Amino acid sequence: MTIAGTPGDPETPLLDDTVDGSADHKGRPARRSTTGRWRSAYFIISVEVAERFAYYGIQANLINYLTGRLGMSMAGAAENVNTWTGVGSLLPLVGAFVADSYLGRYLTIVFASLIYILGLGLLALSAVLPSDCPNSNQITSCSPPQLQRFLFFFSLYLVAVGQGGHKPCTQAFGADQFDGRNSEENKAKSSFFNWWYFGMNFGIVITYTVLSYIQENLSWGLGFGIPCIVMTAALLIFLLGTRTYRYSVKNDERKSPFVRIGKVFIAAAKNWRTMPSSADKGTPNHQVSQQFKCLNKALLTPERFSQENGGQCTIDDVEEAKAVLRLFPIWATCLAYAIVFAQSSTFFTKQGATMDRSIGWGIDIPAASLQAFIGLSIVLIVPIYDRILVPIARALTGKPSGITMLQRIGTGLFISAISMVVAALVEAKRLKTAKEYGLDDIPDAILPMSVWWLLPQYILFGVSDVFSMIGLQEFFYDQVPSELRSLGIALYLSIFGVGNFLSSLLISAIEKATDGDGHSWFSDNLNQAHLDYFYWVLAGVSAVAFILYMYFAKSYIYNKGSTL
Repeated sequence: MTIAGTPGDPETPLLDDTVDGSADHKGRPARRSTTGRWRSAYFIISVEVAERFAYYGIQANLINYLTGRLGMSMAGAAENVNTWTGVGSLLPLVGAFVADSYLGRYLTIVFASLIYILGLGLLALSAVLPSDCPNSNQITSCSPPQLQRFLFFFSLYLVAVGQGGHKPCTQAFGADQFDGRNSEENKAKSSFFNWWYFGMNFGIVITYTVLSYIQENLSWGLGFGIPCIVMTAALLIFLLGTRTYRYSVKNDERKSPFVRIGKVFIAAAKNWRTMPSSADKGTPNHQVSQQFKCLNKALLTPERFSQENGGQCTIDDVEEAKAVLRLFPIWATCLAYAIVFAQSSTFFTKQGATMDRSIGWGIDIPAASLQAFIGLSIVLIVPIYDRILVPIARALTGKPSGITMLQRIGTGLFISAISMVVAALVEAKRLKTAKEYGLDDIPDAILPMSVWWLLPQYILFGVSDVFSMIGLQEFFYDQVPSELRSLGIALYLSIFGVGNFLSSLLISAIEKATDGDGHSWFSDNLNQAHLDYFYWVLAGVSAVAFILYMYFAKSYIYNKGSTL
């Protein structure tokens, strides 16, 4: 399959010119013919495939490890999974700051990968320590050694720190290999986000089908150790591409973008009562956008404040601050999508463990491996979307990406809400089956209901990801100032960080509200729980969030030069 803009594509001329704002590995102006594009992107995508393989090698089956080997309750384990996932998705904000202000994306990726590898190695070590808890997926009441518990959680959050530096930089660094000002490379950049997510989910599918089986049937130590080996190999692959990469050139004459944007908000707050002087009125109105007019006050900086803070804010500084601020309504309305997304690795997995998972020949598939169908549906749909749907939409709309980024995100949010409706109906069917066969009082009973009943909700998750997840990645990369591209990816990731925390808080609140009468929605005996009620709540929250999203998306003003 030929990807637009790949080396050897007859439509892509090998122009021997330089790329503005980019340098090669020796600091010289980057040449279009010898650096960047797909030749570099392949190295970076390979690293991301390996990183996602390693991450989901932990996350996919984490709830089973916590309820089995560490003896936690189902609600407690779900909260721990959500908290760890949330922390791992918020730390990229720190990693992005370090990359954009100090180290640059390349060095941040290298150092973060080393931390990642150390965390994975310690995690594998914690899993092989002697323990009195059984190697089981069932919920058990046991107390593992304190050393094992401490080492496990220490290494788990060390992995989160490594991910915090890795995630915001790899995707931004990959997209940096395409020059958005060149028409052919601009089209390739839009495809890059699709194929990035394709490759990432290819690694995830392998994780769910292979590592889940190894962890549940062979050894948790081996199941955690393989990701460590894969991540080490990924770092070596990344280093092999060093000579081909394009590196963003910082403007030493300008302050850190974080400082510039912060100064705009401070100046605007101090000047909220200041009236424009005759000199200020000379600023051309057409150069200043009228959205968030309050920030225009930063241009009226009094002389004393200007001297104290190293100069007056410029129009470019104010517009940068506005570009970041206008992202937050979109960010906030996508949190419901993130809450829904958190369920696939927690309650979906525990549901599957209670159902008939036999595929014949005495083989039962691991409950966590069902998550592979999310990645598998993505792997199947992305090529169709990129090679068939986008060209058709491009011909109809004239836009390089076919439909706008916000239209793409909105489509995924709608499908996500539908997935919760389907999940609620299937769970109601599962509970009815347990009652009909008199198994509702037997926590470990395997119900005479095929696990394939869960397949539609997993597939809908995958379809929604093709639209919303990839759309969010491209949107937050494209709509921030060029010097803040790592921060843009970090903001996208923080949606899922905050979403996981909200999911954890919601579970905790519902647990307290419903546990008093002994009929908790999250009972350790899933056959007496009411996850269907929880899914209906999430469907309602998703519907409200979708309506609010449509309102803000309709009034959103894209940045100048956006590819849409």
